[in-house]
Amino acid sequence: MIVELKKFGTTLISRQSGKEAFAVFALNLKVVPKSEKVIVDFTDVITFSPSWGDEFITPLYEKYKDNLILKNTKNPSVEATLKLLEKIGAITMNNEQ
Repeated sequence: MIVELKKFGTTLISRQSGKEAFAVFALNLKVVPKSEKVIVDFTDVITFSPSWGDEFITPLYEKYKDNLILKNTKNPSVEATLKLLEKIGAITMNNEQ
């Protein structure tokens, strides 16, 4: 499964909007087995805040662990947020450039 974050906007900020985005997206996850690769594509994301990421990426990581692949993460905002999430122990990055 490929998750294009730009479908949620290019400025991904606030804990509340991340929580709402995940709640809507979680309906799609009901049919995705834990063994399937889930690729999160950051193409066209301009701003990615730690609070939004914690509400959206962390639950994905908790379910899919090593099967969660983060793609197109070279944006400085995305890189900084992912490093912070990794530092606080919320995720372990598995990047595919």
